[in-house]
Amino acid sequence: MRRITIGSFIAAAALLAPLGMNAATAATPATATYSTVSDWGSGFEGKVTVKAGTSALTSWKVEFDLPAGKSIPSAWDADLTKSGDHYTFVNKPWNGALAAGATVSFGFNGAPGGLTGVLNCKLNGAACNGTGPTTPPTVPPTVPPTVPPTVPPTVPPTVPPTVPPTVPPASGKKLVGYFTEWGVYARNYHVKNLVTSGSAAKLTHILYAFGNTAGGRCSIGDSYADYDKAYTADQSVDGVADTWDQPLRGNFNQLRKLKKAYPHIKVIWSFGGWTWSGGFTQAAANPAAFAESCYNLVEDPRWADVFDGIDVDWEYPNACGLTCDASGPNAFKNVISALRSRFGANALVTAATTADGSTGGKIDVADYAGAINNLDWLMPMTYDYFGAFNAQGPTAPHSPLTSYTGIPTAGFNSDAAIQKFKAKGIPASKLLLGIGFYGRGWTGVTQAAPGGTATGAAPGTYEAGNEDYKVLKTKCPATGTVGGTAYGFCNGQWWSYDTPSTIAGKMTYAKNQGLGGAFFWETSGDTANGELITAISNGLK
Repeated sequence: MRRITIGSFIAAAALLAPLGMNAATAATPATATYSTVSDWGSGFEGKVTVKAGTSALTSWKVEFDLPAGKSIPSAWDADLTKSGDHYTFVNKPWNGALAAGATVSFGFNGAPGGLTGVLNCKLNGAACNGTGPTTPPTVPPTVPPTVPPTVPPTVPPTVPPTVPPTVPPASGKKLVGYFTEWGVYARNYHVKNLVTSGSAAKLTHILYAFGNTAGGRCSIGDSYADYDKAYTADQSVDGVADTWDQPLRGNFNQLRKLKKAYPHIKVIWSFGGWTWSGGFTQAAANPAAFAESCYNLVEDPRWADVFDGIDVDWEYPNACGLTCDASGPNAFKNVISALRSRFGANALVTAATTADGSTGGKIDVADYAGAINNLDWLMPMTYDYFGAFNAQGPTAPHSPLTSYTGIPTAGFNSDAAIQKFKAKGIPASKLLLGIGFYGRGWTGVTQAAPGGTATGAAPGTYEAGNEDYKVLKTKCPATGTVGGTAYGFCNGQWWSYDTPSTIAGKMTYAKNQGLGGAFFWETSGDTANGELITAISNGLK
């Protein structure tokens, strides 16, 4: 790499002088630009993009006023403080340093909607539109004092090479969706629905849920749905009916046909889940034996070409879910290590994990960071934080992106989980943001705003207190937003769920955080035309 010295700068300035240019007039100041990402009337999502000028920035602070009557309760990718109508945003430790010409964005939710711009905007004390210096006047604009003369000014030494770029590339994001084996029954949802909805073209990976872990071994969850159910021509992905004597039918054969039609899709067999995580405790006692059983099942010659790897959905290592595990903080790491060793470097090994961002919570009791080198990615289940499992409330969104005033439990929000994982050393590019294609709701509610009391779970099609988005969008349309997600109040019921609009906001967050993409539970909750998957796909671009 060619070194640039002070002498080089002087020579360059001399060459420019005859053209009426010099270092002072050629310098470009830093700027900060506001834009409204989405507006739903009762609220809005805003974004500010900070762009370094000719000089690199070692830190940034954006401040502005809002018109009377508007407020910003929460922000991400910046620390927020406010005084009256004046708001100040300061960089996080990982996104303060910007190379010359580089950009970074931070976002926030506000209310009510209708904001067209901010007032009195300043970046590092100067006007956000770049009129006036953004560095002290004693500092030459072309020679940032933090950059030694022998270091090219476009590479600030304060940024370690392992820090991910503040503006990740738009391509390469993962869009991962769960397909449930039991969906073929009452829900009448089949692999072909991924084609007719237009979703197959948008998905990058499918998680097939679930295999069992009974006895510390991987085993079939539902043999009939998995590989025995016969499909008629109209139900089949390729329009060809199953025959009585073919060696493989069911979902596995339909997934094989899907992969043939959409070769970009990878399929991962997920084991465990809420109901079948009990076997992981015994698996942790002999990880090698568990891994061997899983490999033999996933790579069974009858369907080895269907699956591209294995997913562990352990709820929860060294903590309690449906059952309690006390295998110790190293158990998860040891199981993942054994799976990687048995499946090899070319298979996908992934994990769905707790998203408990509270201090001393479920993230803190297992060594997720110790396992990350053996995982392709990790999926914090950033949903089900609140629901009618607390029958009397208070009402609260089950999948808040950020905290908000009055949230029932500190740390129960997506951002808290993401930041905790990142603080433990897990790369942002190996974290996926979770989206629920369903809502959770209460009945006997008299208060439209969050925080109300209830008498129990609202009725649902398959489960009390739980309903698909495709039903809720018309049954109980969204009437407000809180913490970056939506809620609806109707006929004494209070439901929280994500909409295409709030998903757009969450995908903006995912991109600003440099996350590897997003995943969701689960495909049958979407509309017949796949509007939620479309929202994720568009939001990740």
